[in-house]
Amino acid sequence: FARNNKNAICQKCKEEDPNTLSEESLLAEERAFGDAAINKEISELRVRCVTPGCSWSGIMKDFEEHQSLCEYALIPCHTGCGHVVMRRKLADHLENGCVNNVTVCQQCHCSLASSEGQSHSASSANKDGCRFSEVGCTFRGSKEKLKEHEKSALGAHMLLLLQHMRQLKGTLCSAASQGLTPGEKVISELENKLHVFENIVAVLNKEVESSNLEILAFRRQSELDQNLIRGLELKIAELHRCLTQKDAGLSSLHKSLLFSEQASYDGIFLWKITEVGRKLQDSVTGRTVGLYSPAFYTAKYGYKVCLRVYLNGDGTGKGTHMSLFFVVMKGDYDALLPWPFRHKVTFMLLDQNNREHIIDAFRPDLTSASFQRPVNDMNVASGCPMFLPLAKLQSPKHAYVKEDTLFLKCIIE
Repeated sequence: FARNNKNAICQKCKEEDPNTLSEESLLAEERAFGDAAINKEISELRVRCVTPGCSWSGIMKDFEEHQSLCEYALIPCHTGCGHVVMRRKLADHLENGCVNNVTVCQQCHCSLASSEGQSHSASSANKDGCRFSEVGCTFRGSKEKLKEHEKSALGAHMLLLLQHMRQLKGTLCSAASQGLTPGEKVISELENKLHVFENIVAVLNKEVESSNLEILAFRRQSELDQNLIRGLELKIAELHRCLTQKDAGLSSLHKSLLFSEQASYDGIFLWKITEVGRKLQDSVTGRTVGLYSPAFYTAKYGYKVCLRVYLNGDGTGKGTHMSLFFVVMKGDYDALLPWPFRHKVTFMLLDQNNREHIIDAFRPDLTSASFQRPVNDMNVASGCPMFLPLAKLQSPKHAYVKEDTLFLKCIIE
């Protein structure tokens, strides 16, 4: 307990001498509390066992456990014989001195003291039981004694049999009063369980039917969704095809517009070729053999022609000269034009410093297929395979290539 002046007092002192304490010095009962700190100090105190003969010592918190195990402690016999003995001598007391410690013989079922058990077992080992032991007779003895017992105890044996029969009859009547034999009772229980299971199966069947209906609904919806998806895919494919056609049409219009911007209709055409260095290198390596110019016309409704140049040469000029050729193309108005093509063709490579242009001209060979009415998109090119030596093309004395660009001019008379 805790006092008002904060000095602790133990429970035992308060109970032994309550008059020495004034009520004012203690906390009120409802305000009293156990002091955990002092309890911890007490549990760590060193103590020793006061039982005579015991030498145990330790701390206070282990003392209670020792008391329950101390071999020298005096304890009452648990059989109720009234004796108080040391814990270490309890086993000897039970075996030799306890009057209440009895055992039952497994052969003759009689009660014996512990000290008599061994001798009794030896004496009864050679004894047989009565044939009526199953109905309650407890006699045991030698074969001669058993014969005498069976002759003299006929009435007792008949009484035991009668009692046994009455017990059997009572058991059967009890079962009959319930209206069912054991087998019928089992069948009834099984029928009840079967009825319960049938109800469960019926519920499960309804749930399965409901699930099947939901699955069918999902399948129908899935088919509708698949049909919708296929329809959308067809529409997308059609839109893609239309878009491709429109792209092709736009490309064609772009080419036509570009051709219209670059086309010439007076027989004079100026061709600007850029990136000459790269294109010449491509021609040397064979990546690009020849270059075609945009088409141009001798008149508004005249012959359709173009130029073809081999920057690294072709035929007899390959690798040494730049080759320049004239190509007659299939035009929209060929049916109205005279054939073969008869106009004089003049080539010019312009010196961009206006000093020395390279000029070459020729008249068509009227027997050559190159100048007949085209059957295919283009006739075979004809012109100047040795138009300009490559050394002169790159010569610093002239400006045939300036800022990686050259200009070719064609005049049709």
